Amino acid sequence: MELKSGILYYTLKETAQPAETEAPRLNFSFRSMTAAGKKATVYTVTAMNDPDLVTRLHEAGVTFSENAGTGNMVLLILLQYLIPILFYVAIFSFFFRRMGKLGAGGGLMGGLGKSNARTIDGGEVKTTFADVAGQDEAKESLQEIVSYLHNPQEYTEIGARMPRGALLIGPPGTGKTLMARAVAGEAGVPFLSISGPEFVELFVGMGASKVRDLFKEAREKAPCIVFIDEIDAVGKKRDGIGGNDEREQTLNQLLSEMDGFEGNSGVVILAATNRPESLDKALLRPGRFDRRVPVELPDQGGREAILRIHCNRIKTEGPIDLSAIARITPGASGADLANVINEAALCAVRSGRHAVTQKDLEDSVDVALAGKQRKSMVISPHEKEIIAYHEVGHALVAARQKGASPVHKITIIPRTSGALGFTMQADEDERFLMDKQEAFAKIVTLTGGRAAEELCFDSVTTGASNDIEQATSIARAMITRYGMSESFGMTAFEQVVNPYLGNDTAMNCSQETAARIDREVIALIDKAYDQAKTILKDNRSKLDEIARVLIARETITGQEFMDILNAPVALPPKQEETEQE
Repeated sequence: MELKSGILYYTLKETAQPAETEAPRLNFSFRSMTAAGKKATVYTVTAMNDPDLVTRLHEAGVTFSENAGTGNMVLLILLQYLIPILFYVAIFSFFFRRMGKLGAGGGLMGGLGKSNARTIDGGEVKTTFADVAGQDEAKESLQEIVSYLHNPQEYTEIGARMPRGALLIGPPGTGKTLMARAVAGEAGVPFLSISGPEFVELFVGMGASKVRDLFKEAREKAPCIVFIDEIDAVGKKRDGIGGNDEREQTLNQLLSEMDGFEGNSGVVILAATNRPESLDKALLRPGRFDRRVPVELPDQGGREAILRIHCNRIKTEGPIDLSAIARITPGASGADLANVINEAALCAVRSGRHAVTQKDLEDSVDVALAGKQRKSMVISPHEKEIIAYHEVGHALVAARQKGASPVHKITIIPRTSGALGFTMQADEDERFLMDKQEAFAKIVTLTGGRAAEELCFDSVTTGASNDIEQATSIARAMITRYGMSESFGMTAFEQVVNPYLGNDTAMNCSQETAARIDREVIALIDKAYDQAKTILKDNRSKLDEIARVLIARETITGQEFMDILNAPVALPPKQEETEQE
């Protein structure tokens, strides 16, 4: 910087610097102007990072001034604050208008208070009671609702009032939703369906608005059926401690709407849940859900009827024995059985056939229970031998016990569920009760696999982990729930808190009692294990013979197993006969 004749001059010099250390350069703007007859050059510069610049200018006698630029500052403030605010306002306005349009058409966020219930007009529901099997008692309970919707005058003339609501309860897959559709199909009335979680919204009050909109639509379409699936999502007990305000407001609105219905309005409420113990008592009282309709797992006859309904929809060839399939699928729900039929059809297609055979149905049961075969899994001969003895141990112990279920199949083919083999047992008839001897026989059978490993290989493996879990569960239930303990008698220390979802239990005893229960469980399993080892020692030759057959074939049926087990043992010739020859 130079000073000549009271005029400030700036000399700019460019210095070559590496690109990574090059400092930012100052930009100068200047203009010419005339002042007092003299031509002077006035320089306008931007702010410089030099704290001593003003001092040096004063010392040099340079005339300078600061240009505040008020006009530019106002513009800068407008650009910095006002424009972002306008931008955000425009964005929010666009999204709210968009949500309103989509909500009116059943789109995003459900229209902020619109129920968006799926509506099927009367006559379009093709499902009837003929499509539902294995639930005769449930159909009988719901038949009155169908009759009321067909002919309400018959009930009003005598002064009867139909239940305002029916609650379908049962395990998953038993056909609760199917049953509700069948009621609508039989009655030929509109069917409004919505799920409980759809009522719960992000904004407080929107769920209650959805409830009001749903019941308003139902009154307009009466007579009709309103079906609320998974009602436990919105109908849980109110504990008074606090919680989800939106859910409680939605529940309160639902209670108000159901109680406000006129007795003969022509609107019937059906709801489904697999957690009835969690529902609010106000929801279950008479006048709201008057009737509880259990939709339980089907028995053997019901399973056969369900299989027949689904089997009629596929092509079959050869003799088909659905009773045999029903017998080996105890505890299966309607959804499980539908999956069995579908798996059989897929198996036939994979095999290049155009119809399903009995073998396809039996193989599909294996897939449903244990998964598909793991053909790529290579098992060493020694491990294959251990698995064979383990499974034959189960089967042999079961066959030599009184009260144990007959063996249906033994296989050592690994499955995708992680099972390296399994032994399937099937009762000839449906069983609803189990005495103490039968329960203990189950534990003995479960310990038979580990007993065979220890007896034949003088070692144990990890393959009995699932057997140990099941044996422990049965033994604990015998002592804590079934009153089958000599020490505790008819005292319950455990209760089922979730009967339809996993049968979860909760203990209700002191620590000292829990320790005594643990010791008794261990003693009971040890007794069963000793009995299993005794049975296998007494039948060691049959154990070896059946294990060799299983290793060679990989799968044998229950009939083949029993034929080998009951065949006479070939005794070696006597010493005297050998000498005579």
